[in-house]
Amino acid sequence: MESKFKKEKRYMRHKRVRAKISGQALKPRLHVFKSAKHVYAQLIDDEKGKVIIAANDKEIKKIKTKSQTSEAKDKKNKESQELLTGKKALAYNVGKLIAKKALERKIEKVVFDRGSCKYHGRVKALAEGAREGGLKF
Repeated sequence: MESKFKKEKRYMRHKRVRAKISGQALKPRLHVFKSAKHVYAQLIDDEKGKVIIAANDKEIKKIKTKSQTSEAKDKKNKESQELLTGKKALAYNVGKLIAKKALERKIEKVVFDRGSCKYHGRVKALAEGAREGGLKF
């Protein structure tokens, strides 16, 4: 259970990040949220206050169970996946998935919003996956 001090630090960090970042329709905000079990990513247009695209690791798990029969994967993907395991690998794949969805809607540039999380671990893996997927931030 988080202490009161930790919650305050987290809240202040979130306020500091959000004071500097906002997204528009052409350059939306890529917001990352992680819980103990899952990681979520959203592209948000702050002018309209709407979520444009969303992705999470639950979608990745559904895709993996459907495509377990097809083993034709690129060598490059296998090499990058070997370095990441567990939750980090799922976060990396969420980043690639949201980049794919964004590029389908012709969104190439985003503003990265890590929220109240520090930039390491799953948040960093998601950002690297989004960059490799084709997003620029």
